[in-house]
Amino acid sequence: MFDLQTLPTTSAEATQTVSRSARDLTVTMIRATVQIDQPNGDGTRTVGAGFLLNAPRADGTPRTVLVTADHVLSRMPDSEARIGWRVELPDGGWRFDPQPLIIRDAESDPLWTKPGDRDIAVMEISAPAAFARDAIPIAWLADREAFDTTAVGPGDAMRTLGFPRGRSANRAGFPILRVGRIASWPLTPISAFPTFLLDLAVFPGDSGGPVFWTPATQVSPVHPCVAGVLTQEVIVQDERLRIGVVVHADYIREAVDLLDQKAAPAP
Repeated sequence: MFDLQTLPTTSAEATQTVSRSARDLTVTMIRATVQIDQPNGDGTRTVGAGFLLNAPRADGTPRTVLVTADHVLSRMPDSEARIGWRVELPDGGWRFDPQPLIIRDAESDPLWTKPGDRDIAVMEISAPAAFARDAIPIAWLADREAFDTTAVGPGDAMRTLGFPRGRSANRAGFPILRVGRIASWPLTPISAFPTFLLDLAVFPGDSGGPVFWTPATQVSPVHPCVAGVLTQEVIVQDERLRIGVVVHADYIREAVDLLDQKAAPAP
């Protein structure tokens, strides 16, 4: 991350620095994104994406939260799923290291929370130290005014990370990065438009991935802005329209608030 006051003064240098920063911030989002899966018992598996959020508790103690789409977890019938951790090796390589993730309690009740009928799920998890450090700050989530204050609108590019049809970018299990453009308007108020469309082919395994943008100019925020969660593709009469549906990120905040309420002791 760079300080705006120390940006190069020439236009070419400024553009180069911002471009490099955008790449670095995209890598930050890549490192925070994980695969979630559960074997179906017939040689297939249910796969989704998720990302890690640094969302401290009300008393300030650290907490790592997994964010995904509600339907990713609800379509996994067993209490134990897997989360795709990755281990960096001494030689600079990486090893894919999926580990158990308990998603339901002993009574088979979900351990995640969701905000109303929005396709968002969040749950507190215990993450390896490296992944806890890679969790993105909750401040990076777009709020209800983000589209208006940043003048982001139809036709603007958004980046998304996922595991289309269970595929990863490499054997290390990193997500696949793709780019789509906002394909709907208006985008606000989100009370009236809680979702927006993205011009992007969506596949099973993409659901739950982050949709975000990174700084494009030196006056932009010096961090990515997570616009929402990719939750589904648009299909009309069995025809795939290559359009994705994104639930606004403010509903992630709402789900985290519900998680806090769930954890709060009874009065």
